[in-house]
Amino acid sequence: MNKTVNINIGGLFFHIDEDAYQKLSRYFDAIKRSLSNSSGKEEIMKDIEMRVAELLTEKQKSDKHVINLKDVDEVVTIMGQPEDYRIDDEGTETNASNYTSTGRRKLYRDKDNGTFAGVCTGLGHFFGVESVWIKIFFILTVVFGYGFGLVAYFVLWIAMPKAITTTEKLEMTGEPVTISNIEKKVREEFESVSNKIKNVDYDKVGNQIKSVSESASDKIGAIFSSIFGILAKVLGAFIIIFSSFTLLAICIACVFLIFTSSLPDNAVFNHIQTPFDLDTPLWIQGVLFLLAFGIPLFFILLLGLKLLISNMKSIGNIGKYSLLAIWIIAVGVLISLGVNEFSKLAFEGKEIKKETILISPKDTLSIKFKNNDYYTKNVNVYKELWRTQDENNREVIYSNNVSIEIMKTDEATPYFVVEKLAYGKSVNEAKNRAEKIKYNYKVINNQLIFDNYIITEIANKFRKQEVIIYLYLPKDLLFKIDSSAREYDRSDNSFFNLHFSSSDYVYKVGDSQVKCLTCPVSENEYYDVEINDNDTSADSTATLKIENGIIVKKTSTSNDEGKTTVKKEVILNVNGKDIITKETKTTKSN
Repeated sequence: MNKTVNINIGGLFFHIDEDAYQKLSRYFDAIKRSLSNSSGKEEIMKDIEMRVAELLTEKQKSDKHVINLKDVDEVVTIMGQPEDYRIDDEGTETNASNYTSTGRRKLYRDKDNGTFAGVCTGLGHFFGVESVWIKIFFILTVVFGYGFGLVAYFVLWIAMPKAITTTEKLEMTGEPVTISNIEKKVREEFESVSNKIKNVDYDKVGNQIKSVSESASDKIGAIFSSIFGILAKVLGAFIIIFSSFTLLAICIACVFLIFTSSLPDNAVFNHIQTPFDLDTPLWIQGVLFLLAFGIPLFFILLLGLKLLISNMKSIGNIGKYSLLAIWIIAVGVLISLGVNEFSKLAFEGKEIKKETILISPKDTLSIKFKNNDYYTKNVNVYKELWRTQDENNREVIYSNNVSIEIMKTDEATPYFVVEKLAYGKSVNEAKNRAEKIKYNYKVINNQLIFDNYIITEIANKFRKQEVIIYLYLPKDLLFKIDSSAREYDRSDNSFFNLHFSSSDYVYKVGDSQVKCLTCPVSENEYYDVEINDNDTSADSTATLKIENGIIVKKTSTSNDEGKTTVKKEVILNVNGKDIITKETKTTKSN
C-alpha cells in the first residue's frame, strides 16, 4: 500500500503515489540544474511543466486515477533526460536525443509571424505549405466566391486558438515537445528580442514611429472625415426633401382652414372634422396647427440646409428664441383645447324606445333599411359623421352610425328597442344630446323599415352620436332581412349570420341559433331538411347536412315487408364539378 499526495503541475491537479512523486520531483530538479546557465530559465520551466501536465492528463483514465511510477517513466521517455540535452552558448546541441518527431501538428494561429491575425500562417504550418499560398487562396475566394473567403477567414479567426506558449508553438510546427526543443525555442526568442534591442536606434525608431503614427492618424482621419462628409450631405438632402414636402402640405391645409369662413357654402373644407371639433373656429385651429407643426419642420429644414451647405449663415439667436417662444405658446393652447375637448366625451347618455311588433306566428317578418336620396343615392354608402345641409339649407350633422342586432327573446311577441346614444360633459348634457337625434322607422303590417342614417342639429356638435336597434325575436319565428342591412348588421355571428347574396332567404329562430331555411347548401354552415312521405307502400326520410365542408345526403325508406333501405350520398365539389359517392344498405326489422 503506497501513500498518495496531491500535486499541482502547470495549473492542473493530480493524485500521485509517493514513489512517483519523488521521482518526478528529482526529474524537475535535474532539469533546473541543467538550465542554471540558460537565459529564460523560468519561462522554459513553465513550458516544461505544462507539457508534463498535458502528458499526465492523457494518462488519466478517470478522476480517481493515481499517477504511478509507470506513468512517470513514460513521460520521462517522451520528454527526455536533462543530461541528454546540452545547448552551448552558440546554440548547437552537443548530444542529440534519439526521440523523433511523429509529424503531428496542431492548428494554431501564428500571430508572431502572421500579417494580421495569423490565420494563414497557422494554416501554412498545419498543412506544411508556405503561408503565401494560403493568402492567395483566401483572396481568390473573396473575389470569385462572393465574399465567402472573408467570412471563412473570420470564422477561422474565432475558432483557431492563438499559439501563446512555447509548447503550443512547437505543436504548431510539428516539432517534438522535449526539454531540448523547449529550451532551444525559448533561447531563440530571447536572443531575437535582445538583438533587436541592442541594434535599435532609439532616436530613429522614435522619429519613425512618430511620423508613421502621425501619418496614419492623418490618413485615417481624412478617410473618416470624407465618409462622414458624404453621409452628412446625403442625410441633409433627405432631410430637406422630407421637411419641405411635409411643411408645404401642412401650410396648404392650414391656409384652407384659416380662410374657410370666406369659402362658399358646402365647400369641402366646411365638411371636415378636426380633432378639436366645431367649438373652436376652424381658422383658429388652422393657425395653431401651422405654428405647432410648421415651426419644428422649419428648424428641421434649416438643419438639412446646414448639413448640405457648410457655410450657411444662421438666422440668429433672436429669431430662434422668438420662434421657440411662439411654438411653446401654440402647443400650450392646443393641449388646453385638447383637454377641453376630451372632457366633453366624459359621460354617455341615451334615450331608449321600445316598439312591439304585432305579427301572426305564421307570417314572415320582413326587415329592410332605406336611405334618403337627398343625402346619398346608395344605401351601402357609409359615413361616420358628416357636416352637410338638409333640404331646407340648414347645416346639420349627418351620420350612418346605425346598427341592428338580432337577438332571441322568451316572450311570445317580437319587439325591438331603439337606443339613441351621445356623449357630453355631464350625464344630463349627454342625454339631452341623445334625445335631439332625429331617427325614423316604420312598422307596416309584417314589415320593418329602418332609416340607415341619423340627423342632428349642428349645435349638438360631433359627440359620437349613434343609434342601435335591438330586434328581439321568439323561437320558431320566420323572417327575411334585406341585403341593404349588410353594412349595419352587428349581430353575433354564432347566433345569426346574414347572407348577402339574396334578400329572399328565409330564416328561422332556433334554440341557440338562427338557421337559414332557403339558403344554398354551399352557403350554409349547417343545413338540415327532413322530408316525410307517408303512403300505403313506403315511408321515407331525407336528411341533408354539411359536415366539414362536404355535403352528405342520407335517405332511408321502409316498405311493407319490413325492410329498410338506407342510401347515403357524399357530394364533393371539385373544380366546379360534383363528385358523388353512393352507398346503399338494406336491413330487415324483427
